[in-house]
Amino acid sequence: MHDTLAYLERDPVHRKFHHDELTMRGLYAWSERFVLPLSHDEVVHGKHALVKKFPGDTWQQLATLRLLYAYMYSLPGKKLLFMGDELAQSREWNHDAALDWPGNEKIQLLVGELNRMYRTEPALHELDCEPAGFKWIDADDAERSVLTYERRSRRGDVIVCALNFTPVPRLGYRVRVPVPGTWREVLNTDAANFGGSGRGNLGEVVATDAMTITVPPLGAVWFQR
Repeated sequence: MHDTLAYLERDPVHRKFHHDELTMRGLYAWSERFVLPLSHDEVVHGKHALVKKFPGDTWQQLATLRLLYAYMYSLPGKKLLFMGDELAQSREWNHDAALDWPGNEKIQLLVGELNRMYRTEPALHELDCEPAGFKWIDADDAERSVLTYERRSRRGDVIVCALNFTPVPRLGYRVRVPVPGTWREVLNTDAANFGGSGRGNLGEVVATDAMTITVPPLGAVWFQR
């Protein structure tokens, strides 16, 4: 949690120099059964609300929040999202006050979709605590601040995840895939209904040994064959 938030609090132009703050967890991910928290400790005592930690204007802050949630939900480990974060609450949590209802409805819609997919897609939860459930495609594209990896179920269902941690859209980005064919874009955090700019892949791409995709600015896209 601390490494991820420290990374996202940096200006995107500097993130390529701190890429290992995202990837180092791969060294110890299978040593325990992890919970991935975004905890109350990070949104009190002058630390700012989660969405207000990030650089840029309001659009970039919300895009980074959507990216963070897609990142958390696509990593191995059980999820813990502290109350108010699903609303994109803009002030610190206060135990003497109610949450800021109704909050950001588009962020709520994304969190609901992430919960639905996490529950219904075996590749996202079935092997959460086993190395077979996760495979790096490219952990080393620090220059473009992009991560690509696979999540897998026991029977071999695969979700390919691509995440862009800069506000520069990555056009024509090549991602290796385990099998050729048509890959559906099953999640795009930059979709207009989530509050994004609507950049994407028109619902699907056709791949041979790799697929050529658009990875939207400060966005995550997931694909499933």
